[in-house]
Amino acid sequence: MKIGIIGTGGVGGYFGGKIAKAGYDVTFVTRGLNLDALKTNGLTVKSILGDFKIDKVNATDKIEELKHADLILICVKAWQVKEIALKLKSVIKENTIVITLQNGVLAVDELKTCLNESNIVGGLCFIISKIESPGIINHFGVEPSIVFGEINNSKTERLINVKDVFDKAGIKSKISEDINADLWKKFITICVSGLLAVTGSTYGELRELPKTRSMMIELLKEIYTLSREIGIGIESDFVNKTVALIDTYPYDSTSSLTRDVWEGKPSEIDYQNGTVVKLGKQYGIETPINKFVYNCILSMESRARKNEILTTENPELGTKK
Repeated sequence: MKIGIIGTGGVGGYFGGKIAKAGYDVTFVTRGLNLDALKTNGLTVKSILGDFKIDKVNATDKIEELKHADLILICVKAWQVKEIALKLKSVIKENTIVITLQNGVLAVDELKTCLNESNIVGGLCFIISKIESPGIINHFGVEPSIVFGEINNSKTERLINVKDVFDKAGIKSKISEDINADLWKKFITICVSGLLAVTGSTYGELRELPKTRSMMIELLKEIYTLSREIGIGIESDFVNKTVALIDTYPYDSTSSLTRDVWEGKPSEIDYQNGTVVKLGKQYGIETPINKFVYNCILSMESRARKNEILTTENPELGTKK
């Protein structure tokens, strides 16, 4: 099986690296300094579960070179999916499997505007990782895992074949019973990232201070209430489970959105708290905490987007000037 990884940041670099280490034919799509480093020095992954290095890496900045891929993992930021979908339209074959691993709940719909639904498999992942420097990925929190499933929740042979790839690569994975519900569960959890950004807190700091902990819980409850109104099948104790999960995160850890906001980079805020606000308005659900977080980040996001016109610092695709 030939595999393409679009975006070689904390997500694509780690999971793609594991798959390449298992001996699969993997092509990484990246650019700039990251591309140069991969071609020159290979891919290095530093992980709390054990470091590893891929000395020889197939890397390119052209999505067109994935035309022979059987499986493509899209590991870029949520706001880049539309652009990627357009480029993939003329590349994928009839049987190519495209799995989205974005935060948020919009990636599948955005892919469907350009690709056949039959090529798309919904997915999400759990990992706290980042590019430490070009060609070097640092995984420093959470046991990495991937959840994926057919959009219509059917059980297909191709899902079993993909899981076999993950299993052989040593990647914890699960075929979802309800991919839409699983996407929303992660969506609810990651929207705390915006609250970290506006409070200047790590997960540990946010959860230990009673007032910010209370804000975090209310933020989660707002999104859970919205999900129920939309008709997403999530268990009634999910918020409590999510708080318990966040309590296990490394004290000093943050999220990619949080770090992007702090570093003045374009973020996924429109695909996280921004989506909550828009859907809340559409379905008549009040979301004051999410609206506060979203509005607080808007000016910083606008500035970051303007700066991007001159210099784009992209954690997945590298640096383009």
